[in-house]
Amino acid sequence: MRCLAARVNYKTLIVICALFTLVMVLLWNRCSSDRAGPFPRSLAGPERRAAAAASESDLARQQSEEASPQEQQKAPPVAGGFNGNKAPGLKYEEIDCLINDEHTVKGRREGNEVFLPFSWVEKYFEVYGKIAQYDGYDRFEFSHSYSKVYTQRAPYHPDGVFMSFEGYNVEVRDRVKCISGVEGVPLSTQWGPQGYFYPIQIAQYGLSHYSKNLTEKPPHIEVYETAEEKDKTSRSADWTVPKGCSLSTVSDKAKFTSVKQFVAPENTEGVSLQLGNTRDFIISFDLKFITNGSISVVLETTEKNQLFTVHYVSNTQLIAFKDRDIYYGIGPRTSWSTVTRDLVTDLRKGVGLSNTKAVKQTKIMPKRVVRLVAKGRGFLDNVTISATAHMAAFFAASNWLVRNQDERGGWPIMVTRKLGEGFKSLDPGWYSAMAQGQAISTLVRAYLLTKDHAFLSSALRATAPYKLPSEQRGVKAVFMNRHDWYEEYPTSPSSFVLNGFMYSLIGLYDLKETAGEKLGKEARVLYERGMESLKAMLPLYDTGSGTIYDLRHFMLGTAPNLARWDYHTTHINQLQLLSTIDESPIFKEFVKRWKSYLRGGRAKHN
Repeated sequence: MRCLAARVNYKTLIVICALFTLVMVLLWNRCSSDRAGPFPRSLAGPERRAAAAASESDLARQQSEEASPQEQQKAPPVAGGFNGNKAPGLKYEEIDCLINDEHTVKGRREGNEVFLPFSWVEKYFEVYGKIAQYDGYDRFEFSHSYSKVYTQRAPYHPDGVFMSFEGYNVEVRDRVKCISGVEGVPLSTQWGPQGYFYPIQIAQYGLSHYSKNLTEKPPHIEVYETAEEKDKTSRSADWTVPKGCSLSTVSDKAKFTSVKQFVAPENTEGVSLQLGNTRDFIISFDLKFITNGSISVVLETTEKNQLFTVHYVSNTQLIAFKDRDIYYGIGPRTSWSTVTRDLVTDLRKGVGLSNTKAVKQTKIMPKRVVRLVAKGRGFLDNVTISATAHMAAFFAASNWLVRNQDERGGWPIMVTRKLGEGFKSLDPGWYSAMAQGQAISTLVRAYLLTKDHAFLSSALRATAPYKLPSEQRGVKAVFMNRHDWYEEYPTSPSSFVLNGFMYSLIGLYDLKETAGEKLGKEARVLYERGMESLKAMLPLYDTGSGTIYDLRHFMLGTAPNLARWDYHTTHINQLQLLSTIDESPIFKEFVKRWKSYLRGGRAKHN
């Protein structure tokens, strides 16, 4: 050994030690890299943050299906780990971004990454986003679309909830002038500030309240007056009768019960019933006038606690507003009828009254129903205040449809409608297949509830316009001389609006299922022809990234009329319903693809 060591000089020992050290360094770096994670050490700061974001995103996707809602509520980690502040060593700098060689916007640069202002991105790509608080953190929430697809209740039944209409609030729309005091249904200003009865809107008003009645809990009801001394469910009536007025309890032969008779000349304060309800705002009462008169409701409001009064008057005036008094004509009411009014809607429509199409926005709300005041001569009974009165609204719509159906089986729309350039205007008196279908759906439900054949007969007569072309004041069109189509707008040339057509088919389905084999034969034939057309023509409405509202690009040779996201989700919701009553795979296939468009999905390119 001494001989061997002697032969190895000191230079050789130095080389061996250097090689050993180099091997150790390489092994140490290799081990450190394996422990550090999946990012290559050669990546610069921005690239490492992008890789980290991708890795965390993949992990989040894997865990999201298994995580509980509470776990998913926690704020996500910030990519790069700098909690909203600039990363150390990296600075933002402004950079000009040239867009399509046309104009320039100011962006920001961080290393090799460039950021464009979201205000520009939002408009350019028609996407949506906002900064929101989430579990104590600020985060930016991005969405490709703004509308929602509802879970379909399967299977669909004609006596069940209508699509997702329990979420509709027709009366609060700014294009609803008010709820008519005489008819009890909405008056539309969609295409004219004067207001008109629009059967689609009225049917939707009825269907929404019908659906709410099935999905909500029974309402709280407070009884204030029944004129029955033994009625323990009502409060002790607190009436005020000023000088010159009278109030008495009398027996009414028509109602087989006791009622309150009032006499209060117009020049007096009127007889008043103290209410004091701060919880609910749907008032209802049975009324019969002997002379002209009024029932007024005094409201304490959020407007500096000021008192506003809503007057229900025995005339036919639609609505008026002066100072803090709102007037609704309710007709003569010379025979017993029930008046049910939503005081929130009546107050806000009165204060927001305008001469334009839209009701003015207002923040005013009632805080307390103070009292009811009766003037004139007449009778009152069953004064109540409740949280909701959905079935009263539903039957107001159903009865309106029966009363206002014409001899041709339709509900004429008494306003001019211009669908767009290239289409002839529809003169007042036109029919709509969507109106016919939704009216049928409303009437069928009224019949199933009451077994009153007046509702079913009206629904059966409503199929007549389906069989006539638009030139003969019907709603039928034929696509390529082959496919029957029922027009929401029976224009010339035909427009082939998709959502209105599907609503018309749902109405026919409701009728054929309810009327039976014999009475429902005509509805069945019309429905089957329409479904054949829908299955054949559905691909024409698919853009590869969204849907199309109608076929004007085919009929007029113009640019396509792309469906807004809310119409796109309506198309999906309708197809989901139809997929529960027709097993054809086309409906589920289109639902799946059209849902993907809401998240930015696109059809493949060549």
